[in-house]
Amino acid sequence: MKTSLLIILLFITTFTAAAQIDMTDSTAQVISYWEKEDKEIYSVTYDKIKLNGDDTTSRVSTTYDVEITVINATDTSYTIQWDYKNFDFSNVDATDKKLLSLSKDMKVIYATDEFGSFVEVVNWKEIRNYMMKGIDILKDDIRVHDAQEKILQQVELTFSTKEAIEAIAIKDIQQFHNFHGGKYKLGELVEGSMQLPNVIGKEPFDVEVTISLDEINTENYDFLLTSTQSVNKDQLTNATYEYLVAMADLIKETPPKRDDLKDLTNKSLTTSRINDIGWIIYSLQTTTVTSDSSTIIEIRRIELN
Repeated sequence: MKTSLLIILLFITTFTAAAQIDMTDSTAQVISYWEKEDKEIYSVTYDKIKLNGDDTTSRVSTTYDVEITVINATDTSYTIQWDYKNFDFSNVDATDKKLLSLSKDMKVIYATDEFGSFVEVVNWKEIRNYMMKGIDILKDDIRVHDAQEKILQQVELTFSTKEAIEAIAIKDIQQFHNFHGGKYKLGELVEGSMQLPNVIGKEPFDVEVTISLDEINTENYDFLLTSTQSVNKDQLTNATYEYLVAMADLIKETPPKRDDLKDLTNKSLTTSRINDIGWIIYSLQTTTVTSDSSTIIEIRRIELN
């Protein structure tokens, strides 16, 4: 069966605090039943794989722990803090390791609504200043070559504004809260569209979305949800081309040709198992970006310790 994303919005506006799983109608709703000072620790694994055709040209792996603490809880909102710890990297040289370590010991404080749906980053200025200070120290500490200079410019862009931080810098948090605030029916496919921020261009991206409740586990009182997101291909191509041209001008390089961005796509698949009080048990997200024969695959797994 198929339904509209508007149905989810109707569910959200009519929620009352009740059991998340209702077997009388085979539904599950994702609501956070948290209290102040509740705390959980998660392990996160992030892999970025680059392919040229069928050949793997690079693979970088990052692992870290995050301590999630509910620092405030009211009838209408939660304030949550993520503390990042214990970063480790593989398949990177010493200099690139320093680049990737910029977010080490970073703290993110953000707000959700009463259901646990992400609302906004609260301490975004603190995050921006923390990262910019780290970049300045890094520039003084190492001799940055052209490729690394591009990475630093991208990092500066990622942390330059509240909108950029929320869209790019906290993808793990967005993944964590991907399903919160919705009510879903077993075997029913929800289809719809939404808009996502476009930090490399002016207009937001149109995104086609599907969501499904795949399993209800009454023994452990948890459930499994899956979602897909597909960014509008033409909007993505236009924004990427304009951004690459601007970056090439900034670093005095020859800009790419429009034809270099053939068949550019961006698709994500997210699967999360969630318990009855709204904590993620595990979540796996795979994002695949393709252009002609080149493919970049990002895989992030968040798992409760």
